[in-house]
Amino acid sequence: MERSCFDGVNVEVERLFIGAGCSRVVNNVSWGPSGLVAFGAQNAVGVFCPKSAQILTTLPGHKAVVNCTQWLPSSKDAYKVQHAVKHYLLSGSADGVIMLWEFHTIERKWRHVLQIPEIHKRSVTCFTGIMLSENIGIFVSTSSDGSIAVWEIVLPIGINDECKISCLQSLSAGSKPVVALSLAKLPADEENIFVHACELKAHMDWIRSLDFSLPICLDGGKKSILLVSSSQDKSIRIWKLSLRSSSSYSEVPYRKEDIGLTSFIEGPLFLAGNISYQVSLESLLVGHEDWVYSVMWQPPLSATSNRVECYQPLSILSASMDKTMMIWKPEKITGIWVNIVTVGELSHSALGFYGGHWAPDGESILAHGYGGSFHLWKNVGLDCENWKPHKVPSGHFASVCDIAWSKSGEYVLSVSNDQTTRVFSPWRDELSLGTRAPWHEIARPQVHGHDINCVAIIKGAGNHKFVSGAEEKVARVFEAPLSFLKTLNHAVFQKSNFENPQDVQILGANMSALGLSQKPIYAHAVSEASNRVKEEVLDSLETIPDAMPVVLKEPPVEEQLAWHTLWPESHKLYGHGNELYSLCCDHEGKLVASSCKAQSVAVAEIWLWEVGSWKAVGRLQSHSLTVTKIEFSHDDSFLLAVSRDRQFSVFAIEKSGDEINHRLITKQEAHKRIIWACSWNPFCHQFATGSRDKTVKIWGVENSTSSSVKQITSLPNFKDSVTALSWLGRDRSSNTGILAVGMDNGLIELWNVSGGVNPLLPFNAVLALRFDPYLCHVSTVHRLAWSSVDTGDSKTMQLASCGGDHCVRVFEVRVN
Repeated sequence: MERSCFDGVNVEVERLFIGAGCSRVVNNVSWGPSGLVAFGAQNAVGVFCPKSAQILTTLPGHKAVVNCTQWLPSSKDAYKVQHAVKHYLLSGSADGVIMLWEFHTIERKWRHVLQIPEIHKRSVTCFTGIMLSENIGIFVSTSSDGSIAVWEIVLPIGINDECKISCLQSLSAGSKPVVALSLAKLPADEENIFVHACELKAHMDWIRSLDFSLPICLDGGKKSILLVSSSQDKSIRIWKLSLRSSSSYSEVPYRKEDIGLTSFIEGPLFLAGNISYQVSLESLLVGHEDWVYSVMWQPPLSATSNRVECYQPLSILSASMDKTMMIWKPEKITGIWVNIVTVGELSHSALGFYGGHWAPDGESILAHGYGGSFHLWKNVGLDCENWKPHKVPSGHFASVCDIAWSKSGEYVLSVSNDQTTRVFSPWRDELSLGTRAPWHEIARPQVHGHDINCVAIIKGAGNHKFVSGAEEKVARVFEAPLSFLKTLNHAVFQKSNFENPQDVQILGANMSALGLSQKPIYAHAVSEASNRVKEEVLDSLETIPDAMPVVLKEPPVEEQLAWHTLWPESHKLYGHGNELYSLCCDHEGKLVASSCKAQSVAVAEIWLWEVGSWKAVGRLQSHSLTVTKIEFSHDDSFLLAVSRDRQFSVFAIEKSGDEINHRLITKQEAHKRIIWACSWNPFCHQFATGSRDKTVKIWGVENSTSSSVKQITSLPNFKDSVTALSWLGRDRSSNTGILAVGMDNGLIELWNVSGGVNPLLPFNAVLALRFDPYLCHVSTVHRLAWSSVDTGDSKTMQLASCGGDHCVRVFEVRVN
């Protein structure tokens, strides 16, 4: 929570929700012993809690896409530092930068520790690390330039101590990028210097993942280390490193595994000091039908109640682009490794897994997929293994371009370049009564074949509707099906105020073969479809299966969201000559305005559409380049448009019966650079414009007959381009409100604005609150939206935002 005070008024802001997907990178996710999962979301490091299925924070600092994360200690060696209250997280990005973060496990606070000196000239591809003692560890980083850096990290022990990192060694793999790493300490080796030992040649394609086990007692008590590798050749191989000639070394407390392994193939020998090791191929695991992107040994389990002694379970988790994760274990009698558990997403919409991860206790497994989604399964079996899917955070996996609140503020609708439209809402139930309900993604109304740029909620009476515009010349209209209306009733715990759902006969929607149109599923046709599905092969991918929309009584998992929560498309709006760029709806729910990308006056027209008939009722010409934002005034008498041509236009809109009349009131060059944003004052005909020139200007329409729009004031210059504005009204009598300002660097500010209508009360603007960077986006803020534009004297408001960091965020703002 963040607080500020201006003119004796306290302003507090608290982040309620972050929705974000995982970037499409293989080594992007790390599940730490603290129970938290770190992942890259564009140039942010996201952190979520699997137990609450909520993203807790995003860590700002990287200027490029985050490719990899690594906890220190990892779940593999957390037993060495089990009393540590501070855990550390490494993150590496596409520009070669490595950062270190500190997490206090008791205070639950994050701190940026340092940025490691740049050694890599290109993208950081992966990490691995181990703790040698309670405060000393080694980690290794690699880059697409073929460089490998070995680092020593000394963690602070005292209160005033600082973390120290030094480069021990720099290696080169030649011109080929390194995409997989694993690090282990040989039982009898005390050296931290790496030399080339041997090469293991068996895989027929790229090796995508490597993981060492802890030392295991095999073959009559000899300690061996197992290395598991996976490849794009669809196979998994287990290699054994065993002592050939032993010398005395300190005993490591691991439980002996009384399992005999078969399939022994002799491999190369290598020396480490005066000790020789034999490397042999222990087993070949074949079961996946596509590239195997990750393999991981189950984290060590405690052999005693105080966790002083731990042992390595013989259990491997693999994840593949064949849409499955598998758990492999050796049979107790033969020692042959077999697949004992297979989980996955067999739906048509799933596109494979980029990685799989064990929970620290081994009772849950997590996958992240090509579609930016997380998938979690928990073992709920008592006497036997029974893995069931559980809810995890979800969100967009590309830039989020636009958001809009529902008519009554029950949910936020967002659209993205990941070609989806998503609905986020708090999910209230009996357990959350009297407390703040957690937010979840509850529907995915549109899964499209083009990047979606803009959206507008249709206001007024009637069912929930929205219009979206994508990288195509057609705007599409969607209407909520019966399944969504009933699901929303569960989400808001019977407090929704939408129209009678019994009047809606459409239960859901099906996706067309090309992924563009969504066709309705009528309620009476569901029983026929369910009977037909039983007769067909369920896992066939040759045809697109029918969606089975259902009423959700708990937050849905990814498979339900991706296919069974679509809304039917009711109309297509043709007319624009280029891709859609901006949309808005008037407050009566009678008109929709749209604009497209343009480089001429003719193409830069704003089209007006009549809600219901969806006929074009107006074409407004003024600008010569793309109209970037359009918005109706709150009495619907004016339409404001801002453009790349650095000008704004104000049109008078007059409705008489079925006729819509419009005329240009004024057109002015308002800024020195592109105007990205605009917003009306809810109480009068004042409006704000924000530009790439780092300024926000306030304007007033004096009256519609004199064609007079004058600048009232200009706010002090901002630190970066202004890309989003949203004006909230608080007190009509004094014309007091809050103007939210979003910038290209991801930061958000709140300005208290008042006066300017009465000559005795001049317009005044004061900075009320500057959001902490840990609350904000880490790249461009594309849109800001208050949940209600006219809240009267309310002291608690909600502000939604979306940005280029793939995130949708919801804040609660309190004014006392």
